Amino acid sequence: MSVGCVQRSERVAVIGVGILGASVGWNLSRHGSEVVFIDAGQPGEGVTNWSFSWVNASNKTGRRSYFDLNVAGMAAYRELAETIGPGSWWHPSGHLRWAGDPAAEAKLLETAELLASWDYGVEVCTGAEVRRRLEPALAVPGKTPVLFYPDEAWVHGRQLVGCLVDRAVESGAERRFGTAVCDIGIGADGSIRSVTLADGSRLDVDAVVNAAGSAASRVAGLIARHLPMRREPGAVTRIDCARVPVRRAMHAPHVEIRPDGDASVVLHSREIDALIDTGEEPAELGRMLHESAKHVVPELGNSLIAQTRVAHRPIPADGFPSVGAVPSVPGYYEAVSHSGITLGPVIGRLLASEIFSGKRDEMLADFRPERFPQ
Repeated sequence: MSVGCVQRSERVAVIGVGILGASVGWNLSRHGSEVVFIDAGQPGEGVTNWSFSWVNASNKTGRRSYFDLNVAGMAAYRELAETIGPGSWWHPSGHLRWAGDPAAEAKLLETAELLASWDYGVEVCTGAEVRRRLEPALAVPGKTPVLFYPDEAWVHGRQLVGCLVDRAVESGAERRFGTAVCDIGIGADGSIRSVTLADGSRLDVDAVVNAAGSAASRVAGLIARHLPMRREPGAVTRIDCARVPVRRAMHAPHVEIRPDGDASVVLHSREIDALIDTGEEPAELGRMLHESAKHVVPELGNSLIAQTRVAHRPIPADGFPSVGAVPSVPGYYEAVSHSGITLGPVIGRLLASEIFSGKRDEMLADFRPERFPQ
């Protein structure tokens, strides 16, 4: 199936410059489109910078097509690292996961069997083996089953966004940061014609990519489109370390831990997220995350909390991405998804190709924007 396409020389406004927007814009610019990056803040400093930034498909087994898309996202990262160079943003060091009670442990092992049957890399280790081979700083019990996913990774999202934007600018892309989109103009034929920014400027464009993350529903509303989104806030804490004691991302009971460069560690927990709406202050959420992490990596007891941020995840109402053209408004496209870190490079490539050619990739068939009724 085909939709209208944009000529390579035409102008495309990418609204929202997190990992999805940066990936789409870079792919468009490298193939000849005139790209305008627009963000109300600064590139990569929103949800992209305040997520666990874990590249995986092991947590995406609910729908096979979604799992396959995330596997393709993992492969797209490896290709991206070869194309632009791995730099300090890419950390393909694998991922560890274990549980704290028998029922959760049984479920993890069941998932591991399913993933193995889908040819996904997974190893079942013991806590003792993990401490000996992979992460000596962990306090995981010696006989506890630990899943090791060797092909998974974490990325420094803000650094990657900066790299992609810089490369796009070298190819002629324009930057409009620190100002929001307040209007999208539509011509008499119903197609996209312009965007107006909060600073008063008006840009003539041939297409718009809505990659505005948690603000995507508001941007869709500018063309009278209803994009239903979940409200799902998440708390992330960064702690400063004299020495980072872990090398890879991990899901321990009650807390998720990953490195964040040479002197920082990131913490997150779904259990702590559940307390956000009870009125707990971010500082207290950060303290609880730090306390949980110290039980897993005792060395983190000497670290200090640098900052805690509550961010709103960009999740369409049914939990799955909304990617592609909206046929009723020629020139309008969406790139809205949770797991944007994993999916950024593959969605960027597929959507840029669709914008150029008008051809829809079957990999996105289950995730089309028109599934949401208007």
